[in-house]
Amino acid sequence: MEKWYLMPVVVLIGLTVRWTVSLNSYSGAGKPPMFGDYEAQRHWQEITFNLPVRQWYFNTSDNNLQYWGLDYPPLTAYHSLLCAYVAEFINPDWIALHTSRGYESQAHKLFMRATVFIADVLIYIPAVILYCCCLKETSTKRKITNVLCILLYPGLILIDYGHFQYNSVSLGFALWGVLGVSCDWDLLGSLAFCLAVNYKQMELYHSLPFFCFLLGKCFKKGLKGKGFVLLIKLACTVVASFLLCWLPFFAEREQTLQVLRRLFPVDRGLFEDKVANIWCSFNVFLKIKDILPRHSQVIISFCFTFLSLLPACIKLTLQPSPKGFRFTLVSCALSFFLFSFQVHEKSILLVSLPVCLVLNEIPFISTWFLLVSTFSMLPLLLKDELLMPSVVTVMAFFIACATSFSIFEKISEEELRLQSFSVSVRKYLPCFTFLPRIIQHLFLISVVAIVLLTLMTVTLDPPGELPDLFSVLVCFVSCLHFLFFLVYFNIVIMWDRRNGRNQKKI
Repeated sequence: MEKWYLMPVVVLIGLTVRWTVSLNSYSGAGKPPMFGDYEAQRHWQEITFNLPVRQWYFNTSDNNLQYWGLDYPPLTAYHSLLCAYVAEFINPDWIALHTSRGYESQAHKLFMRATVFIADVLIYIPAVILYCCCLKETSTKRKITNVLCILLYPGLILIDYGHFQYNSVSLGFALWGVLGVSCDWDLLGSLAFCLAVNYKQMELYHSLPFFCFLLGKCFKKGLKGKGFVLLIKLACTVVASFLLCWLPFFAEREQTLQVLRRLFPVDRGLFEDKVANIWCSFNVFLKIKDILPRHSQVIISFCFTFLSLLPACIKLTLQPSPKGFRFTLVSCALSFFLFSFQVHEKSILLVSLPVCLVLNEIPFISTWFLLVSTFSMLPLLLKDELLMPSVVTVMAFFIACATSFSIFEKISEEELRLQSFSVSVRKYLPCFTFLPRIIQHLFLISVVAIVLLTLMTVTLDPPGELPDLFSVLVCFVSCLHFLFFLVYFNIVIMWDRRNGRNQKKI
């Protein structure tokens, strides 16, 4: 029980940072006609409260889909409706049909910020605390510092409390799912993950590791006995949870198809804005969106995504373990972010969550990745006037990780989980002993590049003929980092022989 009294202090620090960031500007503040994501969330409350369910996803005279049309799954719509009932009780003008467009006031800002805060407190933060408390072979002090570092991750704080979204809801449900299946509460874990997918369709980034881990458990139990029973129970849980969420939209076939069209808008193209993935970075040299037809772009992105995540998923199916599951979550989410169709810059948060889960195991690489993930969203953060909150939260997070985990002292082959890989390489190249030094130097180069690019973006004006120069550079440099991390995590997964040896113990 020693030092558990520090847990409320750590949580209070995380909550204080969140609320302080929420006092700043938000996406699209005072910028008509579209405003920003803040207005999108408010508008969804207006639509779900004033219109019947059958009109939520359709273009009508009362629901112009070009003006922040609802494009998330039903659970997001239900959440918006719940918030709308509270808003209507406080001030009906906040969600009045048509006349509330672009509504801005201090009272409404406080209400909207409070909805994010409450969702965070109810769903995400308890999952983080419980996850860290369940860490095996970890001291109480280490568990508490792990909670602190995860709660201080700047990317999620800046997007949810600065830019304004509810990512903590879907990520919180996903984390509850990770907890469930890792602790053999497979049905509860599956239910939680289904809720995550039905809140934000981007949670499909995590779907294959969940599927492969649970399928591997069924194989291990034997598909002619307990494994088959578990498989049937899991299938029933998934089908029942989706049926309950989608029931109002199954009344008509066209209704269901329209929701799916809104959730997966192929017509928007390969990528939007400046996102640190392969397609946006490669587009600088070769205009893929202009050269290839839309269906070819979809096929190519699918093939690259599928092939890049296949090895890790096969190994997880054949050797299911909680540790392998966590690392495969990172690898698959990163593959989706780098190669899949229609990626947004904020989707990097879907990779950051599983990286937070392995922070205790590989603190150096995890801290590095989480810093780069925040940097990759720099153009968006500057657009929302969040420079100062970004600098402060990044410094707080880095100091917390550096002091809690002593990250600069943990860069040996064993600490980096590269010992098995290095031993394999040394069979053919005996002098291969310099990998930790290379990674250390790459980290220093990375930090210098991030600092210089940030200073250039903030202080210098781009050339007139290249107005997006700095944004493109940020995306390109971040993409190179993510490719390196993808290779690294796949090496860790494929060369981790301990999973195979420890199956009985697990």
